[in-house]
Amino acid sequence: MITGSQPALEPEAEETGVHTWTGKSRRWLLKHLPPEKLLPEDQPRYVASWAYVFGMGAVAGLVFIIASGVVLGLNGPQWYHVSALGHFVNSVHLWSVELFFMFMVVHLWIKFWVAAWRGGRVLTWITGMVSFLVSVVAAFTGYLLQTNFDSQWISFEAKDALNAVGVGAWFNVANVGQIFMWHITLLPLAVGAVVALHVLLVRAHGVVPPLDAAETDAQLRGPAAQTPDVKAKSHD
Repeated sequence: MITGSQPALEPEAEETGVHTWTGKSRRWLLKHLPPEKLLPEDQPRYVASWAYVFGMGAVAGLVFIIASGVVLGLNGPQWYHVSALGHFVNSVHLWSVELFFMFMVVHLWIKFWVAAWRGGRVLTWITGMVSFLVSVVAAFTGYLLQTNFDSQWISFEAKDALNAVGVGAWFNVANVGQIFMWHITLLPLAVGAVVALHVLLVRAHGVVPPLDAAETDAQLRGPAAQTPDVKAKSHD
């Protein structure tokens, strides 16, 4: 049995000698997402523009979608058809979806016209597009769960199209139970995971600068790469 205290290793020596997947993961995360990037206090001055608002608006809409969806899922379809509070929560859920897609579409168009894939941000752009596509499928299953004539008509019209491409037996839109699980479990997890990855990539690479910004602005990498001329306090 070894007794006595051993000298503490320097942080550099400790990180160099890691051999486990947890240690390697920690080293990778600290390298690409240090605390000053993950929760920054400063942002470049060009972020103080309406062009950079719509992405956060889409995230805020997603938060309201999930919160209202949890309430609707816990109480079931009958509740939001017969209860006044259920009608209100259902309306909040619907309008959150509408705002989410409005903000997301505007955000995607703005980022397309400013070539948001510049400066090593290709994966950031791809995850944004994937989140939009997955959200479309999630919204489609939501329309199928209205449990009214509209949802019945939509489901059987869509079933013909899905049968034509050969996936109707697996993705049966006329099966309310199956669609309910897709809508409240699988698709929300997929949307949340892709959006979370998208936000982390934005933190890692920084927000894309305008096309007419200085050349060095396209390669901003955390506070060390920012100068007082191009960054502003977030509370300014």
